Amino acid sequence: MSKPINIMIADDHSMVREGIKQILELDGDIIVNGEAGDGRQCINMLEDGQTDVLLLDINMPNMNGLQVLQHIREKKKNVKVLILTIHNEIEYLVRAMEIGIDGYVLKDSDSVLLKKAILTIYNGETFIQPELAPLLKERMEERRSGDTADMLTRREIEVLKLLSEGLFNKEIAYMLNISEKTVKNHVSNIFKKIKVSDRTQAAVYATKNNMVDIL
Repeated sequence: MSKPINIMIADDHSMVREGIKQILELDGDIIVNGEAGDGRQCINMLEDGQTDVLLLDINMPNMNGLQVLQHIREKKKNVKVLILTIHNEIEYLVRAMEIGIDGYVLKDSDSVLLKKAILTIYNGETFIQPELAPLLKERMEERRSGDTADMLTRREIEVLKLLSEGLFNKEIAYMLNISEKTVKNHVSNIFKKIKVSDRTQAAVYATKNNMVDIL
């Protein structure tokens, strides 16, 4: 390799970042030139244009990884994005594929696979964790069959917007002048209707469907 690959690691756990950095810099063909602990910091650091490949966690404060990914794609930033996550649920991968990723690797993978993924996407190809590929194909075929979510009520949309902004149920209840129990019921109904299992996925759905502003 003629020059080292410049990597940024975006993960809210400093020990994880340090561990990945040590693994990647072992052979000298990769340099970690930036570390970000949350989504907004990641976006700000990308402005210098020095990053070839971004290793991006999904669960982060101040914009989750998929919101960061969407921002990068909308702004057409010249950086390869490799999602590095604990989430093996296929829905996360499907969302990431829809927004536009170059690679998707699980955190329990070994260093050989991670380096292979980085090199693959650096050279312009896509790399998906091998054991997730069949599940991805199956899910994409299901989606093409036209399975649509039930319509959300006006109140559910209000709750989803606030949830996507990072508010807790108690805060949403205060903002909408309803009980916390009612908010909890709304959240449960929202999850069922849009077929997600947690708040991060719900926020991604809201962003993807233009229900909330990313910045």
